[in-house]
Amino acid sequence: METTVFLAVLVAAFLHASWNAVIRAGGDRFQGVLLLTITQGVMGLAMAAFLPLPRGEVWLWLLASGVLHAGYKMFLAAAYRHGDLSRVYPIARGVAPMIVVLAGFFVLSDELLAKEYIGIALIGVGIILMAHGVFKKGEARALIPFALGSALCTAGYSIVDGLGARVAGSATLFIAWLFIMDAVIFSSATLLTRGARPFKASARLWGIGAFAGGLSLLTYWIAVWAMTVAPIALVTALRETSVLFAVLIGVLWMKEKADTGKIIAALIIVIGIITIRL
Repeated sequence: METTVFLAVLVAAFLHASWNAVIRAGGDRFQGVLLLTITQGVMGLAMAAFLPLPRGEVWLWLLASGVLHAGYKMFLAAAYRHGDLSRVYPIARGVAPMIVVLAGFFVLSDELLAKEYIGIALIGVGIILMAHGVFKKGEARALIPFALGSALCTAGYSIVDGLGARVAGSATLFIAWLFIMDAVIFSSATLLTRGARPFKASARLWGIGAFAGGLSLLTYWIAVWAMTVAPIALVTALRETSVLFAVLIGVLWMKEKADTGKIIAALIIVIGIITIRL
């Protein structure tokens, strides 16, 4: 992986943790995710106005991606009702790279070096250790199935989006229509399951949603672009170092607990990053 791509993905990881912190700090996390998604869809429409329509088969990739992204957000919002940012986020994001690596043997043609496999494994182990406290610190174990559901959706859309953007021939084109598709699917699912109430928000909440949505769009554009020029599994693993940033934000800004286990896990993640770049 080129240095420019490597640094860009790390920046995207920080931005991803930042928008999750904005949503986690809000009152109604599900509504926060909904407002973020809707504003992303509007931004996607603005981008699409200057782009050509996707060709035939790309629509299938976009539909699959929209469903997976909507599922990811549904599970994530549910998980945040039961646990801290620094506990939910590592589980939700940490399992995904391992799934992508395993699936990559069957569906991806990307080739990885031995050191890159080791680095991905270290990042995954560190992230999972970061979440270990959910079993010992008295936090709500109800978050686990929701966080794992989010991880499965993350792994799914990482593969679909990386391949879909390659088929589309443009990360920008794919991202624009992806966020339109995501907004339509997630909003429709919300309306069917929760009614119109989550859509009723103050101007302030819409502003926060737009801010988080802008961060999320930029973050994911960088990630999908990186997947078109670098191995998908490697980009996914580096992107999940956002867990490290999420824990720092959770501890320094939200005053969440910083125990020895989190510190050790953070060091393992850093070693994994260094191993990839050796």
